[in-house]
Amino acid sequence: MSDTFVILVDSDDNQIGVSEKMEAHRNALLHRAVSVFICNTKGEWLLQRRALTKYHSNGLWTNTCCSHPNPNESSIDAANRRLAEEMGMRCELNELFSFTYKEVLDNELTEYEFDHVFIGITDEKPTINLDEVMEFKYISFSDLQKDIELNPSDYTVWFKMIFERVKFKISGS
Repeated sequence: MSDTFVILVDSDDNQIGVSEKMEAHRNALLHRAVSVFICNTKGEWLLQRRALTKYHSNGLWTNTCCSHPNPNESSIDAANRRLAEEMGMRCELNELFSFTYKEVLDNELTEYEFDHVFIGITDEKPTINLDEVMEFKYISFSDLQKDIELNPSDYTVWFKMIFERVKFKISGS
């Protein structure tokens, strides 16, 4: 992981440099990220439970996949790469929106990200990478909303921030 770099950005998502990934998270440096949401044709959302070996938010439920673009990699290319690497899937992705958030996590790390959020629709079944994902599930939005209300500590902080916004963008309600 020490040779993994992220793209540092300003508040308008202009690249201002690069940083080693753990340094960016230890020092709360604003960096570019991607979040991917996959739905099937029944309208169910594909969630993953992060592997216990992840360096933060391990064992928590979250969106289909997320990551950081490598230096000189576009956000859409990073989203497609991580969807294939984590979930063994490929499908057409479209960017829904971007937003910035800053949250203190476990292990003395902080996520300070300019996050590009993508959506894809496919009925392809995942083939998960067990180094990244411990399990997955499909869930309706209403069941997801209820579960987050009942069990908020089971979900990643960024997922809880954006799942309703993603729902609004894809359905208009």
